[in-house]
Amino acid sequence: MTMDPYSIILYPFVTEKSMSHMEKDNALEFVVKRTANKALIKKAVEKIFSVKVKSVNTRITPKGKHATVVFMPEYKAEDLGMRIGVF
Repeated sequence: MTMDPYSIILYPFVTEKSMSHMEKDNALEFVVKRTANKALIKKAVEKIFSVKVKSVNTRITPKGKHATVVFMPEYKAEDLGMRIGVF
């Protein structure tokens, strides 16, 4: 089953804590579709942004499902954040 990556990744989630993750861990946080698993999230991020993902951590909050995506060292989260308009 192939899904549209844009239906899996809903929008970036930006807080002080997520900005700290960007600087320290080379990671960005996204709000994702509740039914998406880690493998689907990884494929969607890699396809949308043309990057390689190291790992994905998810958690469910009252505001939805959040995915913290850690990128491989050759890709910088700051550069990706600039491309998607986090700053």
